Amino acid sequence: MSDETLWEARKRDNPGHSAWYIQRFEKMRAEGADLAGEARLIDAMAARGSRILDAGCGPGRIGGELAQRGHQVVGVDVDPELIDAARADHPQVQWFVGNLAELDVAQRSIAEPFDLIVCAGNVMVFLAPGTAGEVLRRFEAHLADDGRAVIGFGLGRNYELDDFFADIDAAGLTIDGKFSTWDLRPLRADSDFIVTVLAKA
Repeated sequence: MSDETLWEARKRDNPGHSAWYIQRFEKMRAEGADLAGEARLIDAMAARGSRILDAGCGPGRIGGELAQRGHQVVGVDVDPELIDAARADHPQVQWFVGNLAELDVAQRSIAEPFDLIVCAGNVMVFLAPGTAGEVLRRFEAHLADDGRAVIGFGLGRNYELDDFFADIDAAGLTIDGKFSTWDLRPLRADSDFIVTVLAKA
């Protein structure tokens, strides 16, 4: 099992990838694109002032929006360049560099547990091969007893649905809902994306 995530491997092969990713969303924002869809869903699920973990936060698009809506947000990403961008745009949020398969916020003197964990942006398909189950176990360990984790990623890549569902069960989580979009369209046999709402079993 390699410790290198597929995101890090892509960046190693293309050192400009992170800068391109940051600029891509800056361009979309400048063009008026709706970049807050995931954050709206999480905000609707959360009590005011909830503790929220943005897992695989990238440059802070979702976590920053949630912080502006009054939540206590912590963001983690494996890419230092993306974390630097998040800190620059949203200095009120606690951002740190880390591998989700080694997630332990207590080591950074960050209080836990979290009311909600959001993992968007195809993070699950960019993990180090073989680590998705451990990532889900770490999510379960960081959730409040009545907390929920919301995970979305593209299908037909390198993480099969059957494996995902098996990893959810092994991590001590249960599925509260399965959808095909962040605005909660039904999951169908031909869906190319999944959004799951998970809770402690």
